[in-house]
Amino acid sequence: MPSLLKVRGLFHSGAAGAAPGSAPASAVPGILRHSNGLREFLHGWDKAEGRRVLDLGCTSSFNLNFFTEHGHGVYNDDLLLEADRPVYRLASDAGPVFDAAAWLRDNLGFPPERFDAVLLWDLVDYMPEALVKPLIARLTEILRPGGTVLAYFHTKDVGPEAPFFRYHIHDHETLQLRPGPPYRLQRIFNNRHVENLFRGYRSIKFFLARDTLREVLASK
Repeated sequence: MPSLLKVRGLFHSGAAGAAPGSAPASAVPGILRHSNGLREFLHGWDKAEGRRVLDLGCTSSFNLNFFTEHGHGVYNDDLLLEADRPVYRLASDAGPVFDAAAWLRDNLGFPPERFDAVLLWDLVDYMPEALVKPLIARLTEILRPGGTVLAYFHTKDVGPEAPFFRYHIHDHETLQLRPGPPYRLQRIFNNRHVENLFRGYRSIKFFLARDTLREVLASK
């Protein structure tokens, strides 16, 4: 499958230390954010081994180390970086159109029910509109029954210039947010929109926070 030929984050198992020369997560500048959604997402993982998680945010050695040190496999793919490639922009009378079919052909080419969990972060708010529903459909296919998706959605329109952040797992209920690439916020989803995205899932839990993010845990 095309996507497997360009893997940037292969599955790892067993213990893994921090990358050479890297500082521990607590020493890296950033904003620490409590996350009830992450705590629920990781519930029971300490007592399990060999689970597979798909991290779809910017590459994070901290996230990689967190899961491998607990005996789980992790695959990372920076979906926004892939979606930003000019090859997926088609010319039309109305301007450039995103080629979702070509993007899906080249990305996330995993067999059905491959993963136990997906870290989607807030990527849907920044994705091209044409890719949102096909992306969720593909994630649903490669997620096993009972698997979970952790996603964040902005709760109010903070404007297209709102900063994009990288998400690093600090501990079981804390994230470290660091500035990322200058991606532009594309849309705001309300609760009904989110429920429609995950239609057919066994359960959808919402976790409200004091900032502009709403955390969502969807269980297939």
